[in-house]
Amino acid sequence: MTFRTGLLFGAAFLTGIVAGPGLVRVAEVGAGSVVPVAYADTAPAAAPANSHAETYRLLTLFGSIFDLVRANYVDPVSDRDLITNALNGMLSGLDPHSSYMTEKQYADMQVQTTGKFGGLGLEVQGEDGHVRVVSPIDGTPAWKAGIKPGDYIVAIDGHNIDGSPLNDAVEKMRGKPNTKITLTIIRPKTTKPLVLTMTRETIRIEGVKSVLYDKTAYIRVPQFTEDTSTELHREYEKLKQQAGGKLTGGLVIDLRNDPGGLLNQAIDVSSAFVRNGEIVSTRARHPKDSQRWDAKGTDMTDGLPVVVLTNGGSASASEIVSGALQDHHRAVLVGTKTFGKGSVQTIMPIPGNGAVRLTTARYYTPSGRSIQGLGIAPDIVVKESREDPVFSIREADLSHIIKNQGGNQTKPPVRDDLPAIASKIPDEPPENWPAYDMTKASTDFQLQEGLRVVRSMAGVPAPDPVAALPAVTPGKSKSEVPHH
Repeated sequence: MTFRTGLLFGAAFLTGIVAGPGLVRVAEVGAGSVVPVAYADTAPAAAPANSHAETYRLLTLFGSIFDLVRANYVDPVSDRDLITNALNGMLSGLDPHSSYMTEKQYADMQVQTTGKFGGLGLEVQGEDGHVRVVSPIDGTPAWKAGIKPGDYIVAIDGHNIDGSPLNDAVEKMRGKPNTKITLTIIRPKTTKPLVLTMTRETIRIEGVKSVLYDKTAYIRVPQFTEDTSTELHREYEKLKQQAGGKLTGGLVIDLRNDPGGLLNQAIDVSSAFVRNGEIVSTRARHPKDSQRWDAKGTDMTDGLPVVVLTNGGSASASEIVSGALQDHHRAVLVGTKTFGKGSVQTIMPIPGNGAVRLTTARYYTPSGRSIQGLGIAPDIVVKESREDPVFSIREADLSHIIKNQGGNQTKPPVRDDLPAIASKIPDEPPENWPAYDMTKASTDFQLQEGLRVVRSMAGVPAPDPVAALPAVTPGKSKSEVPHH
């Protein structure tokens, strides 16, 4: 039995791309066989107290029900469909991230990693028969159409999908580029469903992007792909040159709505700012399979002040980076709590019969905490709007998630190094803050406050973005206040 090593850290399924193309532990097994592929020669550390007799009795029960359904269901159904449904139930009943992929679904996942697959660029999660949006990917049709985290997709091309398996819904949303698709969306706090027609595109994850704001660097990481670390270094050096050789206003790293990706890239990105110490560790069922990754002795910024922007769409690999920089007091986190996915999945191909995606480990931040189901709380809370947050799906909202256990604490180390301005940062925009426009950075309240914090840390002027707003005339409603 041979193994290949890599790590998968995605938060959910994607309609047109896959969150993490890497593999944790791939076992080659015979076609059609289902065996304990990872640890056949090792006694389980905490094996269920099932006897062989009980196992055979339960398998006999399964066979009896299989025969009943095959013989008596209202319509004929193939044996393959029955077994596939059983496998889906067995794995999805374990936790929200374990699943069975048919040969076609597994092939689709592999094709997606090439970036040559038609889709919408939506990351979705199944929950009790519903399809919820975790996050749209920057620059994709879903992003351009204004689909938001927390939206429910209830129909595709007019056909109801509520109650359908997540894989079926995802497959319907994929398709050839330049073909149209209509989604019916239910958004919390809206009175009517939204009907959005989009054109599928070849989904390519946008790379790292950067902007220079008056000698303050801004770098956006939309997802952790195999080139993220290289792109991060390239964009940083580009901004440094634009700033005349020195970024005197600090650096803002934007990980909002970043659903994760490759672990090695999360480690490399963290190591670009942390010189020494642990970045992340994983603990599997068997202690011999636990691992730890340490920093590589470099800081490409030479100690430049850093702010990291987070929200409920920041998951997996982006939480690893956030946790490492927070635990090492290397960055100040600004925004809202992250998604809270603290688990690792293994893709185990079964040649000729698809693959199994199985949760095999938990991961821990440098201080030893598991963020599973909890997320990472920012050091400075800044909401994106004054409105009560609509339902935004997080790990803790999912059914039968794995427990948070094994960590030595659940809270981050106490921060005694926050800048004095931290106590002056409002946790939400003022009444007359302009409506958010994705094309205008001046309307992004979290970004503007993040810039204010990092500039204060760098010891340069940090103007209050609220001070530049027009005064609110008494008696006027917010809608009557002019926006810039």
